[in-house]
Amino acid sequence: MSRGGGNKQVSLFARDGSWNMREIKFNKSGRSLNKWAWLMISFKGQSRGEERDNIEAASVKEAVGGFVAELRKVGVVAAEPTSAFQSIKDDEDVELDNRIKDLKAKGMQLVLIVMPDYHMALYKRIKFYGDVKHGVHTVCVVRQKFTKQQTQYFANVALKFNLKLGGSNQLVEDARMGILKGGKTMVVGIDVTHPSPGSASNAPSVAGMVASKDSQLAQWPAILRIQKAGQETVTDLTAMLESRLELWHKANKAYPENILVYRDGVSEGQYQMVLNDEVPRLRKACQQKYSPEAQKRGLPRLTVVVVGKRHHTRFYATKSDDSTANFNTKAGTVVDRGVTEVRNWDFFLQSHHALQGTARPAHYFIVLDEIFRDHYKRGGLPSSCQNVADVLERLTQSLCYVFGRATKAVSVCTPAYYADIVCERARCYLSHVFDPPTPMGSTAGSTTSKSTDVKAADVTINEALANDMFYI
Repeated sequence: MSRGGGNKQVSLFARDGSWNMREIKFNKSGRSLNKWAWLMISFKGQSRGEERDNIEAASVKEAVGGFVAELRKVGVVAAEPTSAFQSIKDDEDVELDNRIKDLKAKGMQLVLIVMPDYHMALYKRIKFYGDVKHGVHTVCVVRQKFTKQQTQYFANVALKFNLKLGGSNQLVEDARMGILKGGKTMVVGIDVTHPSPGSASNAPSVAGMVASKDSQLAQWPAILRIQKAGQETVTDLTAMLESRLELWHKANKAYPENILVYRDGVSEGQYQMVLNDEVPRLRKACQQKYSPEAQKRGLPRLTVVVVGKRHHTRFYATKSDDSTANFNTKAGTVVDRGVTEVRNWDFFLQSHHALQGTARPAHYFIVLDEIFRDHYKRGGLPSSCQNVADVLERLTQSLCYVFGRATKAVSVCTPAYYADIVCERARCYLSHVFDPPTPMGSTAGSTTSKSTDVKAADVTINEALANDMFYI
């Protein structure tokens, strides 16, 4: 694991799947934060008077000063922000909408929004106005936590700031990145979220896709599409991949030779659906972008891996030396025989360190491989790997360490994790149909809603943010 330290890179050792960023700068800072603001929100009716509000605003202002110092410490070039105070009704959209619109009109690149408490409805409105309607980055914090001015909390918020500004927080050493270090392989994450039992009758399913832009795997711009409720197959997969290929081409002046896809949210009974329905859509996107000469050479090569999380498989160490203090297997444990498929290629990977309870490994099932067998047949295996399966397992483990908003390995590889997060963000934009108010006397399962029709524009990210990590 490497992080930038001033003008040089500093290698850090991950212990129990995590590392400390104390006295260390981000690998690469993003755009300079020249114009930004902090906005403190309170609710009318909950206010304890103007004097108390002023005291709280003063404490927030002091905390913002400490946070700016922390931003600069980790390498983010940040000017002093402007401040604002907004008192709104709990259920009133207009004032919040107008304030974010006004801050965007003043050229703000990012708005730090200090919320009075954990208020999910308010958070969802903020994200819709910022990401979709007005096109300004927003980062939300809770006043009580933010004003404690804890260094670790500030550092975690700074991780989000740098990613939204196009920066790179950390990267994995080239020696562990295998085929990705050559800069010719794009990694893609795909997921679909569906309406829950309490959703409105017109709530759609939403497909999300993220994709890397270069070999550093720092920036993963995303795209969202609505589709028929309950449908797992991604219908707009061709157009979605085309848009990601264009971003890769813009950054690298060429299309990738390999495309490695991690498909999240698919059950065991749907593997064939991925192969029969989604792979042809991915190929169609490639056919429309790649030259006939490239296609004759077999480009791009495609590998599709399904990521499974909803299973009941657990592993326990048989020796104390192979277990953690809470009796889980160690981060990086791979099981690829004995309990895996006999005629297919799959493996279990517990990439993270579980703080509580029994760790749940992720299950990876390879439905198509045109990259790894062919590449290592021609080029030979790395000395650290005994077979091709080891190569993909090692690479997938490394991808669990590039999750930008954490200083630890995550439980599923980063592209699948990001795809899941962007789908959750879509649920914020469509909260009026995913989480409609329940009329008096009705049950959640029988909700009827006067929600407006859902349009593609409701999940179309504002052009100003479309190529950034708006969802992080």
